[in-house]
Amino acid sequence: MEKNSKIYVAGHLGLVGSALVRNLKKKGYTNIIGKSIDELDLMDMNAITAFFEHEKPEYVILAAAKVGGIVANNTYRGQFIFENLVIQNNVIHNAYRFGVKKLLFLGSSYPKACPQPIKEEYLLTGPLEYTNEPYAIAKIAGIKVCESYNLQYGTNFISVMPTNLFGPNDNYDLEKSHVLPALIRKMHLGKCLVKNDWDAIRKDFNKRPVEGIAGNANEMAITEKLNKYGVIKNGNIVNVTLWGTGSPLREFLHSDDMADACVFLMENVDFKDLVENRKKELGEDAAKEVRNTHINIGRGNDLTIKELAEKVKNIVGFEGQLIWDASKPDGTERKLLNVDKLHSLGWKESISLDNGISSIYSEYIL
Repeated sequence: MEKNSKIYVAGHLGLVGSALVRNLKKKGYTNIIGKSIDELDLMDMNAITAFFEHEKPEYVILAAAKVGGIVANNTYRGQFIFENLVIQNNVIHNAYRFGVKKLLFLGSSYPKACPQPIKEEYLLTGPLEYTNEPYAIAKIAGIKVCESYNLQYGTNFISVMPTNLFGPNDNYDLEKSHVLPALIRKMHLGKCLVKNDWDAIRKDFNKRPVEGIAGNANEMAITEKLNKYGVIKNGNIVNVTLWGTGSPLREFLHSDDMADACVFLMENVDFKDLVENRKKELGEDAAKEVRNTHINIGRGNDLTIKELAEKVKNIVGFEGQLIWDASKPDGTERKLLNVDKLHSLGWKESISLDNGISSIYSEYIL
């Protein structure tokens, strides 16, 4: 990519998209396009076609998606599979039609029961986690669309498989957020309750209302929502209740590291390189079927959810108690990505988990 190349970042306001824009600007790229949903509806094929025809982006990074945590994934199953399929098909197909030089797609997800750490070759080797299945199938389809267009049409579309991400512009909705932002918000609200700091609680609810309840609501209404999501004060003791046993292992990567890896791949790695690398690893005969050319992006190490919760508790400064509700699902026991391929290509993360959590909590309370 040239510094003045026209680069379209789909989903530029989201967790990954905003990190991509920051990274591209930091590296001197000056011609970055981003459109909000009000400006460009990615569900509208005609609108996407008109956009590509008018703007003619040279490079595309597809970070737009319908995303959520375990509750949202399981509740809005039809919406998650339909919207993700439509969004990615609209963008990928038009990237082909209008001669985009290179596209990067963010995929997901591996089978529930995978050998650990998870290698790229394990894709589609078993059943998916049930609660995540509709979203995962849509994202796997996106990986296969990119791979198939490359093979049939000679495009240069690459895919990456990110681990669990966190960072600026994350979703802190108590129903729909992922585990790390949910922990940060619950611990922060718990900390405020310990201090009986209702000004801080109201500030939090004003910035991020909970089911329509904002900070100007009465104390009883706010308390009801806090209790619903497991932030409970009993006398002088504040408990934060968390789902499951805390035993599952998870890997977390800061979105700025994720963005840096994506830009590195856009600058240095093409689809043909991945095919050639596969031939070197497996031999000509074994690599005749071109598949699993996507690249894992992660840290390569993990920790239990319980260890993560204690880490967040210390960083936030919550002095109450953590209660684990074992009647709630844990999800997959472990999801650790093997990042040997990424490291062999020359990239490694730079933001430690502690520093990453500290930085986003500092941003959260502003």
